[in-house]
Amino acid sequence: MDNPVDTAGRALVPEYWEDAKVELMKRDRIMRKLIPQFGDLYLVGRDDPFTTLTRSIVGQQISGKAADALWQQFLELSPKCVPVQVLKLGTDKLIAAGLSKRKTEYILDLADHFKEKRLHVDKWVEMADEDVISELIQIRGIGRWTAEMFLIFNLLRPNILPLDDPGLLKGISINYFSGEPVSRSDAREVAANWEPWRTVATWYLWRSLDPSA
Repeated sequence: MDNPVDTAGRALVPEYWEDAKVELMKRDRIMRKLIPQFGDLYLVGRDDPFTTLTRSIVGQQISGKAADALWQQFLELSPKCVPVQVLKLGTDKLIAAGLSKRKTEYILDLADHFKEKRLHVDKWVEMADEDVISELIQIRGIGRWTAEMFLIFNLLRPNILPLDDPGLLKGISINYFSGEPVSRSDAREVAANWEPWRTVATWYLWRSLDPSA
């Protein structure tokens, strides 16, 4: 399988993916049934930290379809999606593009953090998961869930378990508990068997809910 790269030459497909699939299918009977259903599909990384985080803010608390439409409107104003360009747009233009006042404030704050180099962006690849999360949640509008999505989709970290993610909890409920509601504690217990590939197992549970996502 060829491994595509981003503009900085980083792999966009996790190098650990195939090994993780084999290990999960050995250990977990649900994964043994689930993983083969999705053939050669795999997690694909997203390029550029600023774009990834901006898009996550744009999409907060709205449906996927609405988020995609709003993101396209945003890109019409800022095609390159770089901090300086976003800051130059300012509040009024971003609100005119359909963003709420709060999301506008969050995106401008994020752009300012990047422009002023208040984040260790170049060191994130080397930093521990929790250290990256601690840095990201200092930015307005970025909570733990958004930080965890960033670790999964941008840094391609293998062992993230986003317990605040409704899709993960629903996937565990349907696949492991016959649809009964599950608590975070239940989810943590099931996921103990997935270490150190919790990201991979989470991704397959998301696919089980929406194969095209």
